[in-house]
Amino acid sequence: MSENVATDYGRMWAELGMNLPAHCALMNAIPTMYENAYLTQSDRPAGMAYFDFVMSEIHGLRIKELVDHKTAGGKVVGTFCLYVPEEIIRAHGAVGVGLCAGAEWGYNEVEKVLPRNTCALIKSFMGFKMDRVCPYVESADLLVGETTCDGKKKAYELLGEMADVYVMELPQMKRDRDREFWRAEVREFVMRLEELTGKTMTAESLTAAIAEVNGKRRALQRIAAARAADPAPISGKDALLATQVAFYDDVPRFTAMVNTIADELDARVAAGEGAAAKGAKRVVLTGSPMAIPNWKTHDIIEKAGGVVVGEEMCTGSRYYDTLVPETPGASLDEMIDEVADKYLGINCACFTPNDARCSDVVQMASDLGADGIVHYSLQFCGPYQIEAVQVERAARDVGVPFLKIDTDYSAEDVGQLSTRIEAFLEML
Repeated sequence: MSENVATDYGRMWAELGMNLPAHCALMNAIPTMYENAYLTQSDRPAGMAYFDFVMSEIHGLRIKELVDHKTAGGKVVGTFCLYVPEEIIRAHGAVGVGLCAGAEWGYNEVEKVLPRNTCALIKSFMGFKMDRVCPYVESADLLVGETTCDGKKKAYELLGEMADVYVMELPQMKRDRDREFWRAEVREFVMRLEELTGKTMTAESLTAAIAEVNGKRRALQRIAAARAADPAPISGKDALLATQVAFYDDVPRFTAMVNTIADELDARVAAGEGAAAKGAKRVVLTGSPMAIPNWKTHDIIEKAGGVVVGEEMCTGSRYYDTLVPETPGASLDEMIDEVADKYLGINCACFTPNDARCSDVVQMASDLGADGIVHYSLQFCGPYQIEAVQVERAARDVGVPFLKIDTDYSAEDVGQLSTRIEAFLEML
């Protein structure tokens, strides 16, 4: 990065009201984490250079694009969860960015208001806001939460004292009456966005937004399908990174770049080229979401000689495996219902019952030729820690070896996890 560009970014960050010394400390830490996890890999697809660039500019170029959008009269909407429909945001001319943080930050301040035994994801996004180190949060005109867990629900109340927060109430079951409730909740979200943007969503704007987001998901589906090959043409870490970046990158640009990478992966599969050795033990990961820069579990598995071939999680297949129907001639009301139904179909552990998630995990392991399943839960994430029991039963029923791990964002347990994962791979 040139000195002039760095200076421009510093001015931009200051104008966003960021804590520049704390932000500098964060920005000094992430490149080392990224280099150790990603740039030490061999046989990476050439197209991953795009994501290396994106990460080098994670708080630079993309933030400038958001600031320019705001300067031109646009709005930025920050979201914390998969259940906030990005098609609805785009249909109002706003830009949506994912905000869940994946690093320990500002915990000294956070633990003055949240219990120490709060999950790392909640403490992280609160810490990023309280310490003003995330330009995505600071550039957002509206933060949208959801009621996927009690911890997040109560944290959003405190976050609302520091920013403009809107919370969508997600039903915890999937009966017909729950579906109608969620459709009404999505319609209320439309009204809130019309109030924010001053724009009225039309059938034409929603049609265009659905097509754009579906295109992004289809591109990610292509990468996912290529991972069924042996040798796997892309590492699990690189595939995870693509999904993580999907939450905040420019949609048309991201889609074009991922399709280019998918073309390269198809060629690698045809040539028998892989990012891991042929016959490497293949693992499917499931459980809590993994936000940037949380690559710890993938890194341990792949440095131990395994390869992650799929993620049944929010930063994985749940994000891209289903599309909103593109129904010619559908009315605006019909399209809103189709958007709502697509999102309610996501199988988060907050739902009861949630047998479909168990089926999803087992089916993914079968489709991708996985040798084993690793269930990853953040410590104190009750829904995923408890549901791991049912997922393990489903895996055992079909004879797939299963490993359950509970962890957080720190490096303190890397040695212990490495030992357990190495033993698991050896057993496979």
